[in-house]
Amino acid sequence: MHKLRTALAAGAAAALGLAALAAAPAQAAAQPAFLSAAQMPASSTPWTATQVFTGVPENGGALCAPYKIPAQNTRYREFTTELDTNGVQITTVARTEADAVKLVDTLRKALAGCGALLERQNPGLHAVSAYHGKIAVEEGAWVYSLDTADPEVGNTDIHLFSVGRDGRTVTYVRWGQMGDLQDAPLTAFQGTTRTAVNKLWS
Repeated sequence: MHKLRTALAAGAAAALGLAALAAAPAQAAAQPAFLSAAQMPASSTPWTATQVFTGVPENGGALCAPYKIPAQNTRYREFTTELDTNGVQITTVARTEADAVKLVDTLRKALAGCGALLERQNPGLHAVSAYHGKIAVEEGAWVYSLDTADPEVGNTDIHLFSVGRDGRTVTYVRWGQMGDLQDAPLTAFQGTTRTAVNKLWS
């Protein structure tokens, strides 16, 4: 009987080992989830979403924070409507949680100072950045806006941004269209941000 118990225990241990090996690739392949088109702020025409790509979009990836998000361990999805409303979500998994905290701080500083930087780089452009508060979700998310007007061209644009973190994972979301801040769906975008962070590892 003792030999039988030993054999059964060894068999169970071997089975558990095989199960762990089988699960390892699946865990290694796990990736943060992205917003769907329907989870962007409501628009007069439907949103469409691209597939999720590896790396960062062209031109450094993030408006107001170009080249701040590393391409390694990063993926993104872009969103568009028929009326020139557009957006993007960029998500990166940092090496450590401390690295993720540093990236969030870097992105927040870039978003807060974006208007002043754009005015220095583009004489004649009027650009105002504003902070719209923190959202209590996971380790937090922070919302900003950028309101620009180009007198020479005669157009105005408004962008909403957010940066959120869940552990080592940082996600950046942008929404933009022609118009002013009063035209932007700020409350809905805050809801989109909450969804984006909650959805990362849900």
